[in-house]
Amino acid sequence: MNRQSVRIDKTSRKTSRREVLKLGAAAAAGTALAGVGVPRVHAAEDNTIRLALIGCGGRGRGAVGNAFVVANGPIKLHAMADLTEDRVNGAHQVLAKHFGDRIDVSSQRRFAGFDAYRGAIDCLRPSDVAMLTAYAYCRPLHLEYAVSKGVNVFMEKSFAPDPAGCRRILAAGRQAAKRNLKIALGLQCRHSIARQALIEKIRGGELGDIELVRATRGWGEAFLAKPPADIDHVAWQIRNRGHFLWASAGMLSEMLIHQIDECCWIKDGWPVSASGRGTPPSKPGNCSQNFNSYAIEYTFADGGKAVVENVRPFATFIHGSKRAAQFSGNVHRATVHIYKGKDVTKDPIEWAADREPCNPWEAEWKDLLEAIRNDRPYNEVERGIKANLATIMGRAAVHMGRTVTWDEVLQSNFTFSPIVDQLEFRGPAPVQPDADGNYPVPIPGKWVEV
Repeated sequence: MNRQSVRIDKTSRKTSRREVLKLGAAAAAGTALAGVGVPRVHAAEDNTIRLALIGCGGRGRGAVGNAFVVANGPIKLHAMADLTEDRVNGAHQVLAKHFGDRIDVSSQRRFAGFDAYRGAIDCLRPSDVAMLTAYAYCRPLHLEYAVSKGVNVFMEKSFAPDPAGCRRILAAGRQAAKRNLKIALGLQCRHSIARQALIEKIRGGELGDIELVRATRGWGEAFLAKPPADIDHVAWQIRNRGHFLWASAGMLSEMLIHQIDECCWIKDGWPVSASGRGTPPSKPGNCSQNFNSYAIEYTFADGGKAVVENVRPFATFIHGSKRAAQFSGNVHRATVHIYKGKDVTKDPIEWAADREPCNPWEAEWKDLLEAIRNDRPYNEVERGIKANLATIMGRAAVHMGRTVTWDEVLQSNFTFSPIVDQLEFRGPAPVQPDADGNYPVPIPGKWVEV
């Protein structure tokens, strides 16, 4: 398939039962709608917010369901886009089964190819929302086009793989603000009412000075076998995007950007420097660009620290000069409380946040849709991209084997690949394997990514 987007005029091959179950489970998990009926809303057409889903994987399908849960007015899925027809049609089949006539996407409004995002966004009107849920490498390009077309945006993480991509998104965000476009970024924990309540207590001094924040989330070794002979390297790298820094920003960004953002939120600022350590891939034949382990120490302007590691448990703890607290729990659960003392393993809980009325994934859509319907300024770009840059800063410190400063990252124009806007199947790939089939792996002291 060439670079030009293709409008899908017929149904692709039937999706297997296993694929349907896989897609359906992802949609249900993303929306927390298993066994819950979705009320139908009837309203005038000009009051319906239309969505265009650009990136039809589990993250995008889940976001559609989150938007539908927010019952503040009529909303429909109107267009869809992805790189291949089978991904678009497979996602359409699952979403239609879950949400019925809220999935109003005719075959003429389903697009495939590297330029498919254009077709989907062109189907929207002002007040509609482009859902940018594809991969980090194409997020700046997709956002720039959405802003040029004057539509609102919901944008999932990871936002950009490198400082150059972050600069592009910041510039597009400033243009969006001038045009009063609403932009939401998928750092959903910022919308957690329980966490907001604890932030108020932190700002009020109930924990004392915040000396240390510890955020952890574990995952196994990322293994990628050598590419098969005569493979389309563009398709191969996108399919295995989590292993390529240019495509997904890597496992550290995919998994830990939320924890890093929480640390910065708790500290009420951005880190001045980061240092770290990690272990490179160790299994023979592993071509992944990810390290097996990451441990990052962030330093803030007041001398306070945040330590972020890919180890268990999945949690964020706060250590203050008066008391300790837990800010986040397993799979971003709102496990939010303050201990009577400073020991998170022995001291009893003194205060716990009330049960949240909805989960943060729904809350972020509630905030966005209310801003659109009430025409309130709403733009999360600067905050979200600074969290992205803090994540890049920590990743670079580990990969490069040295301390990286905030000013250094802000001023960097580094990009992993200058050709990401011109990709096409069977065309040049952003990175090439060596004669032995190995892709370049970060080597501390030699590697550069800021």
